[in-house]
Amino acid sequence: MSHDARARARARAHAYAHGHWQLTDDLGVFHGRAEEFLHSAPALHTALLSVTDTLRVSGLQAYGEGAPLFGTYADDAGRVQGAFLRTPPHRLMVSPVTGEAADALARQLADVTGDLPGVGADQDTARAFAQAWEKHTGATATPGFRQRLYRLGTLTPPEPAPPGRARVAEERDRELLARWHREFGEAVGEPPAMDSGAWVSARLAYGGVTLWETPDGTPAAMAGVTRRTAGQVRVAPVYTPATLRGRGYGGAATVAVTRAALDAGADEVLLFTDLANPTSNGLYQRIGYRPVRDFAQYDFGR
Repeated sequence: MSHDARARARARAHAYAHGHWQLTDDLGVFHGRAEEFLHSAPALHTALLSVTDTLRVSGLQAYGEGAPLFGTYADDAGRVQGAFLRTPPHRLMVSPVTGEAADALARQLADVTGDLPGVGADQDTARAFAQAWEKHTGATATPGFRQRLYRLGTLTPPEPAPPGRARVAEERDRELLARWHREFGEAVGEPPAMDSGAWVSARLAYGGVTLWETPDGTPAAMAGVTRRTAGQVRVAPVYTPATLRGRGYGGAATVAVTRAALDAGADEVLLFTDLANPTSNGLYQRIGYRPVRDFAQYDFGR
């Protein structure tokens, strides 16, 4: 065994003595290990819950051709205290964990893969993992997209509502939805995690997009919603074409999809906003959403 290999083995042994990560490429195994932990705080784990649900329903290549990787972090008593997943080619996604757990994960993944494009997590976990990844791999971590997670308090529709009505998107809207999905990614500067055609098919299968139409029947905005998992749903994405913004259409679509989620039995309705966009942050608070926690992304390079 080389000196470097012995050093890595000693580091792993030290990590295991103080809690360790168990890695797997089996979604069923991960679900069995992580379900109770993820369900213990559905809001903070909303992205992990929705992504694993999509993988379960749409297949392991829903987000790309690479094989997903999953993991859970257990303490000395075997209790799961953290989870992560990676769907190549996208960033690592990590639940809130301690700095020690973030460092242990970076050290362990450095032995498995050296090509992580980045990480996304609550801001403290993301920062801790990014610093650990730099330390263990020599990569450079650059701060990226910053978001704020909101939870619905009391839904307060704006008055007056814009003229028009809400309706659930249908098969006839497929081309429009795919185009708006792509345009949304361009608007926020983040490529869509899923192919737009596949995203539309997945959402249409459960009525996961609501359109706001003007009185003449022209779609003016859309608001999507994830499938309910662990009692929570997340509104995503909300998009209004640039030429139609400022008229309340996006807010009306958000109110409609939020009300529908509540009527369908959701315990929590959540959404993420771009922290760099004061307009959307102000809108969602006016209609009843309250801040929960800030999240951050880091991109890795050499």
